[in-house]
Amino acid sequence: MGAVTPLGNTVQEFWDGLVAGRSGIAPMTLCDPSAYPCQIAGEVKGFDPGGYVNPREARRMARFSQLALASAQMAVDDSGLDLEREDHERIGVLLGTGIGSLPTTQEICQEMLSKGAMKINPFFIPMILPNMASANVARIFGAKGYNSTVITACAASNQAIGEASEAIRRGVVDIVLTGGTEASISELGLSGFCILKALSTRNEEPDKASRPFDAGRDGFVPAEGSAILILESLEHALDRGATILAEVAGFGTSCDAFHAVQPDETGEGAARAIRWALADAETPPETIDYINAHGTSTQLNDAIETMAIKTVFGERAYKVPISSTKSMVGHALGGAGALEAVACVKSILDGVIHPTVNQERPDPSCDLDYVPNVARQQRVDVVLSNSFGFGGQNTCTVFRRYAE
Repeated sequence: MGAVTPLGNTVQEFWDGLVAGRSGIAPMTLCDPSAYPCQIAGEVKGFDPGGYVNPREARRMARFSQLALASAQMAVDDSGLDLEREDHERIGVLLGTGIGSLPTTQEICQEMLSKGAMKINPFFIPMILPNMASANVARIFGAKGYNSTVITACAASNQAIGEASEAIRRGVVDIVLTGGTEASISELGLSGFCILKALSTRNEEPDKASRPFDAGRDGFVPAEGSAILILESLEHALDRGATILAEVAGFGTSCDAFHAVQPDETGEGAARAIRWALADAETPPETIDYINAHGTSTQLNDAIETMAIKTVFGERAYKVPISSTKSMVGHALGGAGALEAVACVKSILDGVIHPTVNQERPDPSCDLDYVPNVARQQRVDVVLSNSFGFGGQNTCTVFRRYAE
């Protein structure tokens, strides 16, 4: 695995921050937020793309592609793969992203208006297209096999991981670099989300602004980041003597078919995705040891996700630990599910469930065990990871401890 996050630019830094309950949210620096109600973000700090791709290449890529390349390089290094010895036609790339590059879009539009239409950066289009993170990763690493991009908003990278596992099941690839990336912090993005009243305005206390499932929640905190996981067929991993971290056991995806931005108020769409993920993994609800929640810190999402979990798990919903990674890093949109997948795998490996921070005021509509404020030591064998996006697009993935 590899990760570039608001809590650190390696998997271990990210995980250590989560377990410590440390927030990576701070005053926004990637753009001037002074004209907007939300002025805080979960930004990647101290990132130098030159450490992962030559500076000339980096200048021709948007930040979301740069972050993906960095986390992909870390993941390849961590996996022990010698890509030169692999059949490149059997290596795929499948990433999720929600938007592409809003910062570049804003910058080039301003450039066009000030300098003229024929004076803009000639790399504008290939910089902003959402598929370019997958394309750039494939090009740099020579992955000539199955390639795709999932753009199902905030469910994108969770779904990408599930779809990558399906590509391996189908036998079209042996290895997939999968996960997601997002880097959309910009005035243009702020305008869009602020006008929807979706963002937190708790600017005076950035570290307390993201508070999923808490009665005082007032919106999500925008964030950026990338995480990449190396998926392989079991046969291929065993043949090369790989260290297997966990198994992608199953996934499910559904649509609310309800509203452009609001989740189905009954929670049925999310519940369907959870049920289908459990069915695909051939694991009943009682085997789930931990749920990594979508947990955005918005009024509707947190209450409806709680409702969906109760619908599927019944009374056992009150006994399953649940936590939100977004409470510490904010909402990385299409990249969020990949960051959370890393947290799920680390929970299995380390026997620790990271907390949901900023749990101060109980909400009667959110009455489950959200692992409040302090990490919990517990053996974790099977994890459910939830991601729900605008348009009512829901994806859930089941990760399981690997047993020989």
